[in-house]
Amino acid sequence: MHIAIGCDHRGLNVKQFIMKLITEMGHSYHDFGCYTAESVDYPDIAKEVAEAVAKGDFEQGILICDTGIGMSITANKVKGIRAALCHNAFSARRARQHNDANILCLGVQQGQDIIPEIIEAYLTTEFEGGRHLRRLNKIRAMEG
Repeated sequence: MHIAIGCDHRGLNVKQFIMKLITEMGHSYHDFGCYTAESVDYPDIAKEVAEAVAKGDFEQGILICDTGIGMSITANKVKGIRAALCHNAFSARRARQHNDANILCLGVQQGQDIIPEIIEAYLTTEFEGGRHLRRLNKIRAMEG
């Protein structure tokens, strides 16, 4: 799987940790930044990642900021994006199974101990379809 990944300045260390996890899992990634601890505006990074995922250049995206909320709000403004802020493996699995999420949003406040479990759950879970597809189509219709 080819994954788009990005963060703001607060998420830099967690992003670097996740890139290592992604590689260990046998996936590839493209790093959309940021690359230093200097302050950046998270909407700029989220927009780039979301547009790349929506365009089909990447199967999935991962965005990290202080809480994950700003990244999630911004990414969901891009047509075709279903960004999910997940705090545990259960929510990561459900985001994929029921919502066919294509961007995982994380907050650094969660701590790195739980992140490997969330990443694995998210990247190994498939969309179930069925009744969930009907609901997903209703969301797509709202996008116009």
